[in-house]
Amino acid sequence: MNQIRSAFIIFMLMMLPLPTISAPYFTVGVVPQYEISEIHKIWRPILDYLQQETGHLFEIRGSNSIEDFEKQFERGDFDFAYMNPYHLIVANQSAGYIPLVRDEKKSLHGILVVRKDSHIQSLFDLNKQKIAFPAPNALGASLMIRKELNNSGIEYSPLYVKSHDSVYLNVMLGITVAGGGVQKTLNKQDPAIRDNLRILHQTQQVVPHPFCALPKVPEQIRTQVTQALIDLGRTDKGQRMLARIPIRNIISTDIDDYQELQDLNLQSLYEN
Repeated sequence: MNQIRSAFIIFMLMMLPLPTISAPYFTVGVVPQYEISEIHKIWRPILDYLQQETGHLFEIRGSNSIEDFEKQFERGDFDFAYMNPYHLIVANQSAGYIPLVRDEKKSLHGILVVRKDSHIQSLFDLNKQKIAFPAPNALGASLMIRKELNNSGIEYSPLYVKSHDSVYLNVMLGITVAGGGVQKTLNKQDPAIRDNLRILHQTQQVVPHPFCALPKVPEQIRTQVTQALIDLGRTDKGQRMLARIPIRNIISTDIDDYQELQDLNLQSLYEN
């Protein structure tokens, strides 16, 4: 009987699943300039490549709005994140985020668009008008534009509509006479919208969006991710993948590259 019992125990132990060793798992946040489905289309192939090259797992943690994204990175919810340059300044101060890579040559600037058939011809024609912005703290599409409007003494009523796509739609529908965006999001609009808008004004240019990491991510892993992204940018396929972000010429970066954002004095316009 003891032999039967022992054999049964051995059999049951053999049926138990073997323990597995899980690969490190990291969350990735992306500033929601587009719908979440579009963000997944752009970023999932890149994150799959990072998984293949580093052996680590990367999953997008979505944000319902730019405001939600800001609360998340200020809490340090994302291990890695792609954010606008001024977000980096805030995120570096609040949670210690470290920039890893950015585009070498491409710069960021805001644009103000109006309907192509609009009578608006200059910034001063926007005085006392309603203007759409994706969010208070969108850098090119809101902060920099509002700073320049304020410096010009132009009074306006801001309407925050959650995304760049909504900005362009509001202008097209005549809900607002103008709207703030950036060139890359305007370029991605359906031709029926894009071709019926014109750019009224462009802001000054600043260093572009970085891909960042929390300092709690081990330095070895941050280095692996940085190198893998740079290597991706050296292949034709990788260049096409990164161009959708868009990053055309990927290089490593650090917080010193973003000092000019401090000098813009946008703190008074940034909403916590």
